[in-house]
Amino acid sequence: MALPPRAVIVYRTTEFDELLSSHGTRAQAAFFLETRGRTLDEVEARHNATHSALARVSSAVPIDWRRGQVERKDLSRFVFGPEDVVVAVGQDGLVANVAKYLDAQPVVGVNPDRERNPGVLVAHQPGDVRKALAAAADPAKSTGRTMVQARLDDGQSLRALNEIYVGHPSHQSARYRIRTPDGREERHSSSGVLVGSGTGATGWCRSVWLERASSLHLPAPEAETLCWFAREAWPSPATGADLTEGLIGAGEELTIVAESDLVLFGDGIESDTLTVSWGQHVVVSTAANRLKIVGRLRRS
Repeated sequence: MALPPRAVIVYRTTEFDELLSSHGTRAQAAFFLETRGRTLDEVEARHNATHSALARVSSAVPIDWRRGQVERKDLSRFVFGPEDVVVAVGQDGLVANVAKYLDAQPVVGVNPDRERNPGVLVAHQPGDVRKALAAAADPAKSTGRTMVQARLDDGQSLRALNEIYVGHPSHQSARYRIRTPDGREERHSSSGVLVGSGTGATGWCRSVWLERASSLHLPAPEAETLCWFAREAWPSPATGADLTEGLIGAGEELTIVAESDLVLFGDGIESDTLTVSWGQHVVVSTAANRLKIVGRLRRS
């Protein structure tokens, strides 16, 4: 017998809760914020908005569905099932945080604070969740977003929705050899390599693209294409700065061979890092799995 769907609500502990945990009392938390030109009222208002949204989302789950709930920091220990529909309540980054743990489960992104959050990936309001959960069963109402995957030659791998960064574990120069999809190679000393999806091309990758006034055509969020940038490559007798940006199409690969100790992480989560030792190969490409996100619904 098939199991009924399970709605898994993903959230992040609010700044208000973190302040109370760190400072013990409201008064001490308020004093701490005041020394930095902020007020507790502002932080508490966002906390209340988030918890109000969580309550509305929970009440919207059909009575015959199973339920689950997981805080962002516990995602790596949570086991998602094939029947799950993930409901991410928070900022756009929360969808990126959960994406790499999924295998085609649909995601409903809920924006609890429309005045502060852009709502690109969290496109739904709390009151829309019942309809969005129903829409999750219809593949035509979900959009696939390309993800980035990095594979090491020792079998380790990591996926990310926005971008993967390969660089030195500190602020020193990263040294490596880079091989582009068309077979060109160059030795680099740089601030690291950034490989982003079309979703990531609206964030960190876009800032690099703007800063260097690049003419590279950045991929759209749904495109099966990645963009890559070598950051601040330094030309010297031993290193070059000609191969510093490009695109990676479906089925293509960018290869990085470490010539110093490097680290690799995705979507800015440095706590989930792979170590790349001297001589190891990193192969970056589009991931086989795509994020399946339930799009904005038409209002009747």
